[in-house]
Amino acid sequence: MNVISLLTPKAQAAYLYDDFTVRQGLEKLHAHGYTALPVLSREDGSYVGTISEGDFLWGLLDREDNSLRAQEKLPLIQLLRPNFNPAVRIDVTSEQLLDQAMQQSFIPVVDDRGAFVGIVTRQNIIRHLTTPKVDHSERAAYRAAPVFSSVH
Repeated sequence: MNVISLLTPKAQAAYLYDDFTVRQGLEKLHAHGYTALPVLSREDGSYVGTISEGDFLWGLLDREDNSLRAQEKLPLIQLLRPNFNPAVRIDVTSEQLLDQAMQQSFIPVVDDRGAFVGIVTRQNIIRHLTTPKVDHSERAAYRAAPVFSSVH
């Protein structure tokens, strides 16, 4: 299983930047309808972590002032859990990818410099494993077979 064939590239993935406020993060999470999003460094594009709805909820509940106005000033980075949803390198093995997919709904993928290149979703993995493979050589042989006609 090639990670590139399963990858949703950065250009098509939703993500947040580490300099966002909690309010900006909540608005983007809500707009996309996801339960978690990757967080990237605006400076170098590296993967910083993943933030979930639960992180936002617990972060708001742990604050004395949980008004929307207060969230406009609170940096999103303060809510990130260390080592939650670790990224894999682009050269990850199928076994490692499947192990992580068992634990999380998407796996962030980084290049050898740590720059975020996209995500692999559990849905894409399942689709890849359950879609019947077509043997193109059989299809070509079928097309080349003579067609019988009813000409008398």
